[in-house]
Parts: sequence; structure tokens; C-alpha cells
Amino acid sequence: MINRRSFIKTSAALSAGLLISPHLFAYDKKYIGLQLYTVRDYMQQDAAATLARVARIGYTTVEGATYTGSEKFYGLDPSGFAALLKQNGLVMPSCHYRLGEELVNGSSQKGTILNDWGRAVDDAAAAGVRYMVCAFLSVPERESLDHYKKVADDFNRAGETCKKAGIQLCYHNHDFEFIQEDGKYPYESLLANTDKQLVKMEMDLYWVTKANQDPIALINEHPGRFPLWHIKDMDNTASKMFTEVGNGTIDFKKIFKHAGKAGLQYFFVEQDKCPADPYDSITQSITYIKKNLV
Repeated sequence: MINRRSFIKTSAALSAGLLISPHLFAYDKKYIGLQLYTVRDYMQQDAAATLARVARIGYTTVEGATYTGSEKFYGLDPSGFAALLKQNGLVMPSCHYRLGEELVNGSSQKGTILNDWGRAVDDAAAAGVRYMVCAFLSVPERESLDHYKKVADDFNRAGETCKKAGIQLCYHNHDFEFIQEDGKYPYESLLANTDKQLVKMEMDLYWVTKANQDPIALINEHPGRFPLWHIKDMDNTASKMFTEVGNGTIDFKKIFKHAGKAGLQYFFVEQDKCPADPYDSITQSITYIKKNLV
């Protein structure tokens, strides 16, 4: 059994290697991940049964989505959730969190970057998490370029705390970071004003594409900065909605050729909305991935 001290030591060594040469650390093709937000209703009803079915479908890794606020993983403490994952042959290398500047019912939300982050980091380490990802910025948290600079400072401080535990902080994009302000993209501000070792990025290929940006150009400009990816496809309609991987217009085969330069470690299928049963959608996505991408 790997104890927390061994985990931190191993993670720190891996991180150091990645800093030396991101090209040496291409993703392990046995890891096909699912962002659990895709099956969020099922996870709320019965986390154990949901994880078991996700594993049977063929996913080997998951990314958490619900620690924020409860300071538990789907109602379980870190050791309990880690045991449940192990029981199903799964690992959770990454989990989503919030900045925490926004108040919830008039109160600060715990387990966020700005409130009780040390506890969140400790719990993440105990659950085996290697990447803690700021999932989203609310409207008040992204009101101006100056505010993005403040957020970048918050990320740098949070990244220092993560680093001490052998964990990497990341930021997950949507499309609002690519709405120009004074001729500059907020995403550029985040990249420029965060320490590239303390703060890396989880690139959501759907949102980057929907914002009319080129994922490969971003990778070439910032090699080694994108250890995590979200892969979800975009349908060929005027609304450009979410669809199953391989069922839309994004050229994943072309993008995956740049995985090494990106520093990719893990990718996660995420489909925010599914046309019917999410299990059907994630089955269709993994079938395409196994046949075409790994």
C-alpha cells in the first residue's frame, strides 16, 4: 500500500521529471478517463453502482466534480472514496474545485482555493489525487482583466500549497476566457501571470474550439503546459452543441498527435448534456476512442 508520504515523494519526482522534459511524459494509453459530471445524477443517487458501471464500460480513470462545499468526495471521506475506487479498479488522478470568491447563500464556500484550501489539499492527497483543477470562474470572478490578474495571484499561492503536497494545480477553460478585452484574451492573462510550474492547464478541447481557437497553436506556444485534456465533441449544427466523441466536427486524431508536446498525462471524456442516457453516450465515446485514439 502506498502511504501519503510515499505518494507525495513519488508525485514530486514525477513532477520534477516533467519540468525537465515534458516530451518524455506522454500519456499512458491504458488510461481512458471520464469526468464524473457526465454521470452526475447517477453519482448522486448511488456512487458505488455508478462507478462499477463506469468501470464495466471500460473507463480506467475518473475525474471528480463534487468536493467543493461538502469537503467530501460524493459524500465519502478521502479514504472511503479511495477504497471505493480501488474496489472497481479505478483511480482518480484529478478532481475539480472552485475559486471560492463567490458567496453561496451569503457565505464563503469551504474546500475552495480561497477558503480552507489546506484541508482540500490534504484530502486530495489522501484520496490519491495528483491534479487539483479550478473548474470554473463565476461571472464576478472574471469581471475584468485586472481581476484575472488577481485570480492569477490566487492560483500561484494555491499552486505553492499544492506543490508542497506533491500535487499540481491546473485551470480548466471554457469559452469566456477567449472574449477579448482591450485587445487581449483573459486566457492569455492567466497564462502570462501564473507561474508555469505552479499552474498548468486542463484544456477543454470543445470549449477552445467553440471559441474559434486552435488547440494545436496553444500547445505549440505553451509546450508542457497542458497535462490534462477534456475531450468532448461538437455537433455539426448551428448551435454547436455537445456530442459523443467521434460524432462531431473536432479532429481528435490530429490533436492527439501533439499529446507529447502538450505534456498530456490524462484525458477525460466529458459530455455536459446527453441526448438520452449518459451511459449510452459514454459507451459510444469510449468505443471511438479505443478504435481511433489509443
